[in-house]
Amino acid sequence: MFFNPLESLLAHINSPQDLKKLGKEQLPFLAQELRDFIIKIVAAKEGHLGASLGVVELTIALHYVFNTPEDKLIWDVGHQAYGHKILTGRKEIFDTNRQLGGISGFPKRSESEFDDFGTGHSSTAISAILGMAMASQLQNKLEKQHIAVVGDASIASGMAFEGLNHLGVTDTNVLIVLNDNAIGIDPSIGAFKKYLTNVKKGTAKDENLFECLNLNYSGPIDGHDLDLLVTQLERLKSIKGPRLLHIITTKGKGLKKAEENQVVYHAPGKFDASTGERLKNTQQDQPPKYQDVFGHTLVELAEQNENIVGITPAMPTGSSMKFMMEAIPERAFDVGIAEQHAVTLAAGMATEGLVPFCNIYSTFLQRAYDQIIHDVALQNIPVIFCLDRAGLVGQDGPTHHGVFDMAYLRCIPNMTIFAPLNEKELRNIMFTVQRSLSGPIAIRYPRGRGVTMDSKTPFEAIPIGKAQCLRSGSKLAVLSIGHIGNSVIQILEDLDSDGIVGHYNMRFVKPLDSELLLSIFEQYDSVITVEDGCQTGGFGSAVLEFASANGIQKSITIFGVPDRFIEHGTMMETHELAGIDINSLREKIKSAL
Repeated sequence: MFFNPLESLLAHINSPQDLKKLGKEQLPFLAQELRDFIIKIVAAKEGHLGASLGVVELTIALHYVFNTPEDKLIWDVGHQAYGHKILTGRKEIFDTNRQLGGISGFPKRSESEFDDFGTGHSSTAISAILGMAMASQLQNKLEKQHIAVVGDASIASGMAFEGLNHLGVTDTNVLIVLNDNAIGIDPSIGAFKKYLTNVKKGTAKDENLFECLNLNYSGPIDGHDLDLLVTQLERLKSIKGPRLLHIITTKGKGLKKAEENQVVYHAPGKFDASTGERLKNTQQDQPPKYQDVFGHTLVELAEQNENIVGITPAMPTGSSMKFMMEAIPERAFDVGIAEQHAVTLAAGMATEGLVPFCNIYSTFLQRAYDQIIHDVALQNIPVIFCLDRAGLVGQDGPTHHGVFDMAYLRCIPNMTIFAPLNEKELRNIMFTVQRSLSGPIAIRYPRGRGVTMDSKTPFEAIPIGKAQCLRSGSKLAVLSIGHIGNSVIQILEDLDSDGIVGHYNMRFVKPLDSELLLSIFEQYDSVITVEDGCQTGGFGSAVLEFASANGIQKSITIFGVPDRFIEHGTMMETHELAGIDINSLREKIKSAL
C-alpha cells in the first residue's frame, strides 16, 4: 500500500493488516497521529485518557509484530486499550466510546474478535492468557503467541502473582509485557514498587525476581522507542516458553497536562484538546459528592477517636480516603490493588481494638468475598465496610456497576447492611458505628452527588435496624432503601396522594425493621419495594421472605435492577435501561393506585 507522506497514515489503518504495510520508519508518525486522535475524542466525549496515551507505541508495536487476532492479546484492566480499539476496526465509531449503544470503554469479547478477554477489573490478564496458552498446547497449536500487557500496579496484586507462579512452571508460549509507569489510578505503592524502581536504577540486589520465577526476563527498555520495541518483540517472538518484557512508559505521554497531573488525567472529564486545560463546571452550588462526605467525615471522626484507621485498595482519590491520608497519614493506608488483603488487614486491626473503615468500591468488594465471610463475618469482627459506587455507575458499564452488594452480603450471618437516604444519614451512621459496633457492617452509597447543600450537621446516632416513616398513607406503602428514596420523595410530592401512599426509608437491608414491617402489612393493601440493586436476592427479596415467614399474603412488587447485566451509558440512561428511573417509578406507583 502506498502512502502519500502528506496524507494521514491513520486514515488508512482499519486493521492490523493495514498497519503491517507500513515501514518501520513510518511508525513514529503513526504514533503521533494515534495519540492526537485519542486526545481529540476523549477531550470532547470524556473517558480514560492517561493510560492509553502511555501505551501508544506499545500498541502499535504489538499489532505490527504479532498476528492478531490469531495470536492472543489481552490488556489488563482495559483502561489502556483505546489505541488497540482504534487500530482494530473501531476508529470510525470510537467517538461512541462509553456512550449508550456505542463501544465499551473496556475490552469486550462480544464487541470484536480482537478483544480476546473482557478486562474491567485488574490483575486478571496473566491467568487468562495462561489459560489460553494451555488450551493451545492441548489443541496442538504450538506456534500461536499469547501476550498479556500488565501494569506495575496490577502485577503486584495477589491474583497476578498466582498467575506468575503457575506460569513459571509451564512451557507455554506466553509473553508478559510489564508496563511500568509507577502509577495505577493513584501512584503505585508497596515493596514491589520499590523493587521495580531499583531495577530501573540498576541497583536491585541479587537475582532478578522474575528470573527466580522461571521467566525469561528482558529489560527494562524505553516503552516509547518504537524501533527498540519492534526489535525486542521480534526477538522475543522467536523464543519459546514464558517470557517477560519490562518496559518503562509515562502515563499521559504526549499531553503535557496529563504527564504533569497523572491522577486527574486518568479520567479528566472534558478538556481543551490543544492545551489540555480541563473545562470548568459552570454549575454552581451543587450538593457534595457522597465520596467527599465520607472522606471529610472520616477525618472529623478520626480526630476525635484515635482508634479509627482508614484502608483503601489503591483508590485514595476515587474514594476520598486521600483526605485522611493527608490529614492523619499514619492512620490511613493505601494497600494497592489488593482487596482481599485490605479486608483481612482490617479484620486483624479490629481484633486489636482499632476501628477500621475499609473503603472499597462495591464492584471491587466482590473480589474479596471469601475474606468477608471467613475472616470477618465468621469471627464477627467489627469491620466497617464503606461501599462507594453502589448501584449503577454509568459509563464504566457492567464491570463497574455496584448492583450486587445487597444480595451477596445479605446472605452472610452477622452482617449488618445500611444504605443512607442522603449525606446526613451517611455521616450519622459513620458516627454511630465507630462508637459501638459488635460485628461487621456494610454502608453502601452511590456514585455522584447527594441532595443536601449543608450536609455537615451535628451528629445524631441511628438506632441499628430501625427504619423511618417519611409519609403515612392507607392504601399503598412504598419501601425504599438508600439514595433512590429521594426519587420516591419527589414523585409523591408531585402526585396527589396524601393519605393514600405511605413512604418508608428502610435504611437497613439487614436487619429489617420487623416491628415496623408488621405494622405496614397490617395497615396497607399493597407494598412496592424500591432499590438500586439487583432484584434477585436484594432488598425486595428480603421483604418477600419476611412476608412469607410471617404468613402475609398481600401484594408485594419489587422495583429494582432486573436479572441481566446493564450496559454502559450516562447515569440517567443506565437507570432507564434498568427500569428504575424516576419516570418508570412514577408510572409504577400511579398504576398501583
